[in-house]
Amino acid sequence: MSTTQPTRLAQPTRLAPNLIEHFYRGGDRIASLRGIEQQSEFQPEEWLGATVSRADQEPGGAIGLARTVDGVLLRDLVAADPAQWTGAGPDHGTDAADTGILVKLLDARQRLPVHVHPDRAFAASHLDCSYGKTEAWFILDAEPGSAVHLGWSEDVDPDELDRRRDAQDSEWMLSHMNRIVVQRGMGILVPAGTAHAIDGGIFLAEVQEPTDLSILLEWSVTTSTRDESHLGLGFETVMGAVSTQALPQSEIEHLVVLHDLDARTDAPVSLLPADADPYFQLFAVAPGTDGSAPVDAGFSVALALTGAGALVSETGAEAVEFSAGEVFAVPAGFGRWTVSGSGTVLAAGPGAGWPATLASGGIR
Repeated sequence: MSTTQPTRLAQPTRLAPNLIEHFYRGGDRIASLRGIEQQSEFQPEEWLGATVSRADQEPGGAIGLARTVDGVLLRDLVAADPAQWTGAGPDHGTDAADTGILVKLLDARQRLPVHVHPDRAFAASHLDCSYGKTEAWFILDAEPGSAVHLGWSEDVDPDELDRRRDAQDSEWMLSHMNRIVVQRGMGILVPAGTAHAIDGGIFLAEVQEPTDLSILLEWSVTTSTRDESHLGLGFETVMGAVSTQALPQSEIEHLVVLHDLDARTDAPVSLLPADADPYFQLFAVAPGTDGSAPVDAGFSVALALTGAGALVSETGAEAVEFSAGEVFAVPAGFGRWTVSGSGTVLAAGPGAGWPATLASGGIR
């Protein structure tokens, strides 16, 4: 009689809370969603499924890295078996733990500073990094009238911007930016190089390239100093990553979409503008009257937003039950999967064609 044990199929892994201390207030809506106790009024972020750590710590620091409910670093699990977790081959990059994505919950109870993230070309040439930091926001809740600030409303003279930055003239910067009043269900793409800020009162899920690269134009409202605000490159160099061109309304219309989060459909619904697809993807998965069409196989971070149900694989792997507020890292080896039950799940994954697009430098 054979004693061979059947191979255990890959399953989603439940992740522990991963709250981040920061300079700005917030976090009560994260605690409410996740069913945990808020330990400080300065825990406004949670990094979900992160295999990269925060930049403002000693090399090798673990702040930001996600852990399973058993205390194991997700980064270590992915690095030990990247083919199972991400479906990527051994030559997809220098970091075996790279998943191509970083997901956050961000609950701001005060305004965030005006800042900018570099694109891939700048990061590769100046920071020895394959990723920039294009990001997107999906609004989960917002106080009436709260807004995000996205791009300049008119062309800005670079020398004038330098002067206003050095003077920490917040009023001038904000008055020269596009102000977009937000509401629940709005998805907003923030291209790298674009100045942006977020009002207090907004609770969102942020999907981004997996880096922690920020250029602070307005550090005076943070705990950072001027010398900590330019990625160690000096402002003369780093301002080359900052667009000073106007972001016209015609372009903003392509960066903003609106969805009904309470709607239930038979297919996963893309929650971000189409221009986000090369960088990352975010879907709402909620079974309709005929069940749920599958999410494609690949690494994803799954957040149970409402209700309860199960993540069900087409591979025959055991279904994984969930309730509202739980977070899972879903491995590529789980195959295509659907949602059963009454819940709505947000599923975030790397961009279409990843990691080939990263290796080829196909996104600029």
